[in-house]
Amino acid sequence: MGIKAIFTPQYWAVVPFHFWSVAFFTLGSLMGSFLNVCIYRLPLGESIAWPPSHCPHCKYSIPWYLNVPLVTWVWLQGKCANCGAPISVRYFLVELLTGVTYLACWLAFGHQSAWLALTYCLLLSGLIVASFIDIEHFIIPDEITIGGIGAGLICSFLVPALHDGASRWAAFGQSVLGALAGGGLIYSVVRLGKLIFGRQKFRLGSPSKVIFNETSMVLPGQEIEYGEMFYRKSDTIKLKASVLELCDRCYKDVWVRLSPSQLWIDDEVLNPDDVPFMEATTELVVVPREAMGLGDVKFMAAIGAFLGWHAVIFSLGVSSMIGSVVGLTLIALKLLGRGRPMQFGPYIALAAAIWIFAGHRWWQHLWTW
Repeated sequence: MGIKAIFTPQYWAVVPFHFWSVAFFTLGSLMGSFLNVCIYRLPLGESIAWPPSHCPHCKYSIPWYLNVPLVTWVWLQGKCANCGAPISVRYFLVELLTGVTYLACWLAFGHQSAWLALTYCLLLSGLIVASFIDIEHFIIPDEITIGGIGAGLICSFLVPALHDGASRWAAFGQSVLGALAGGGLIYSVVRLGKLIFGRQKFRLGSPSKVIFNETSMVLPGQEIEYGEMFYRKSDTIKLKASVLELCDRCYKDVWVRLSPSQLWIDDEVLNPDDVPFMEATTELVVVPREAMGLGDVKFMAAIGAFLGWHAVIFSLGVSSMIGSVVGLTLIALKLLGRGRPMQFGPYIALAAAIWIFAGHRWWQHLWTW
């Protein structure tokens, strides 16, 4: 029996539908355990295959009977069985979320096609990993974005139902168009945002000390890591210092510009790596700012490859609305400072998930109207 025959609906219908509901939830919980490995290791550049699962604190290699999704975390009360160190509740939540997501895919699309349900499970797994990594690290790894573009193109050819049942090559064409639309549209937003919101001014009111160390810029009452300001080699921090102190010298009334690769003090050019510490007395600091990161560009391209250009437009609009509401709420609650960066990947992922389960039907109704 070939793999195509295995996924013939008649074979799946022999078994009660909700047997597969349980199977999909179980599969999702197991996959959630693997997604936790990806969420932890990908930002660190570590292999997701080796070494086997282990405690991040004591490096205890976790045996299979202590690595049962959902059950183990509850049984051990969120602690390592070997050293007793706390294990983040994120591990339990990701396993539960993935299980529920897989179950929802089967309930929504299982009657139509098991292949379609499994393909949506694959996409939603990538959305979960990207969201949790972006929340913690403000990045979306290329393994998820570029890998997602490739997976979307392949899945669209193998499962044309992703694009409303078109032929394989027509679905592949829709996938290519979706990837181009996703990447192109979001890149346009990035460039436009750079033109409109490309600078942020910190007015300190009176001459104040601003410290530049090896990893961040420290303002009065606030510290900003360089990674939050430098997206391009051309991004530059600018200020006029009444007094500028380095480890081995001092300047008065100088213009200072700092980029990832160069430090200008008036006409003198230095290598920032040779200046581990710098303190400036100034009243105004101008820093570069991005509307969105380039990781979001590739992320939307991957979503477009799976779901097509309609989903790209929908996801951009809905994610912008969700992000605006959340951002304004956090600012009102003083949980997020004005001008501070906010992760946008989770809102794109949520909007794409809405499209999968309901958005495409809303789009069809709107288009028909």
